Amino acid sequence: MSDRALSEATMLASLRDIHLPASAPGGVWAELCVAVGLAALAALVVAAVLRAFTVRRTGQGPVSLQDRVAALEALPDDARRVALLHVLRAYAPQRYADLRAALYKPGPGVTLATLEAEVARLV
Repeated sequence: MSDRALSEATMLASLRDIHLPASAPGGVWAELCVAVGLAALAALVVAAVLRAFTVRRTGQGPVSLQDRVAALEALPDDARRVALLHVLRAYAPQRYADLRAALYKPGPGVTLATLEAEVARLV
């Protein structure tokens, strides 16, 4: 630090925003372009940081069909029926399409035993 005290005018001048020199080519337009460029760069950095923190992390990897079916045993019958239909749709779309018509017919529709037998064929 220096021993001289700064004048008020010198302190105010040092607080002004950073500007390009007046003799710089482009003048105000150059300053505007620099400001827009820096704002865009800051927006990209913020977006990248937010994306890194908000990306969902997947589990331990793909779950096998046997593990999925074993996990369904704990569900109630209605939820298990829906889950088995999802499994059929994912692993045997043609068989799911055949059973889908029976889902909307009046009556009991597709029984849980039928769905379990269809999925058991896949395992």
